[in-house]
Amino acid sequence: QVLLVESGGGLVQPGGSLRLSCAASRSISTLVVMGWHRQAPGKERELVATITSSGSTNYADSVKDRFTISRDGAKNTVFLQMNSLKPEDTAVYYCKALAISNMNYWGKGTLVTVSS
Repeated sequence: QVLLVESGGGLVQPGGSLRLSCAASRSISTLVVMGWHRQAPGKERELVATITSSGSTNYADSVKDRFTISRDGAKNTVFLQMNSLKPEDTAVYYCKALAISNMNYWGKGTLVTVSS
């Protein structure tokens, strides 16, 4: 079992920045892949970014060069630094983890609203 707790969401103006955090209840070194997904109102959940246990990263085309995913093993936390935010980035952002057991775990999400 892995509990994931997201934080850092909020209201930001277009062009602004936010950093999301996802704290895991156990060592993230045991998690094969961690990532962020998002779901905008009326839309399907989509992949934003992932990071493997070895540090390899992957991004959706829509956020490349604006978002950065990173991990801190000592804090069992994964981060999503979001810069140059756009209104279309408005969504609930979910943290996801894939364990060695091949089980997927999800957090409850944090809302990001980009609006002037």
